[in-house]
Amino acid sequence: IQCAVVLAKLERFDWEIERHIAIGRRYDELLGSSVRTLKVRPDRTSVYAQYTIRVSDRYAVEKRLKDKGIPTAVHYPLALHHQPVFAEEHAGQSFPAAERLAREVISLPMHPYLEPAVQDRIAEAVAQAR
Repeated sequence: IQCAVVLAKLERFDWEIERHIAIGRRYDELLGSSVRTLKVRPDRTSVYAQYTIRVSDRYAVEKRLKDKGIPTAVHYPLALHHQPVFAEEHAGQSFPAAERLAREVISLPMHPYLEPAVQDRIAEAVAQAR
């Protein structure tokens, strides 16, 4: 059964990647003036597995979006050097940029079926929540 699911997904894989890229770029346009978005280098491509923004008060933004029915995720609440697997190796070390990002990042809804009207509502809510 698992193999059948994977094969069915493969048929739509290219379409889903194209949709993720289009939706990610649209988020860039919608949000670029209201929050800090993560930039993709010009010589690289992102398939936007997540769409992550930076905000100064993540918990307040997360709550305001939740109150409007918009789910969010924090995939990495701790910088890597604070993760248990690396903590001993990096004990006492500080990586300020990584620590700042771990406090600021939050991911917005991202999937290939995200409709423009829903994305508009999310972007508007983010602009109001920051």
